[in-house]
Amino acid sequence: MTDFVRDFADLAEEFDAYVGSINYATMTTVDTKGRPRARVLIPVWERTGDGLTGWLATYRTPVKAAHLAGNPHATFSYWTPRQNAVAVDTVATWEDDPGLRKHVWNLYEGGSPPGAGYPLGNFWSGPDDPKLHVLRLRPWRVQVIRGRDLRSRIWRSDE
Repeated sequence: MTDFVRDFADLAEEFDAYVGSINYATMTTVDTKGRPRARVLIPVWERTGDGLTGWLATYRTPVKAAHLAGNPHATFSYWTPRQNAVAVDTVATWEDDPGLRKHVWNLYEGGSPPGAGYPLGNFWSGPDDPKLHVLRLRPWRVQVIRGRDLRSRIWRSDE
């Protein structure tokens, strides 16, 4: 059974619980020939008005940069053996603002939602490290699936 919800708040509690407990997401992009490419990463998420914004602290690898330059759409998939799952379809854009990098650094340190994130200091010296890059993830569709009965709820952005 699939329900469509108008407000992200209607599925936010399950989203936070699943993402916070799973933490790792499979990010999928496509190349210029339309072939998918997946990699495992840890984005963080924060509430924005009536929706959600995601952030990904990452290395700006040539493959990832080329894929997003050709098609900025990326999907983040979370899954547990209990069959709880979350799929977040986004538009990803690189952000170079130093203030945003500090903001994202703090989100990772605090866990957003709680349980998500990790200490970025394991990979970068600080928010000003030139090797640290940030992707802003603007979700246009979020699906949460509860494993015990496979109930699915979907939120779509008005954009």
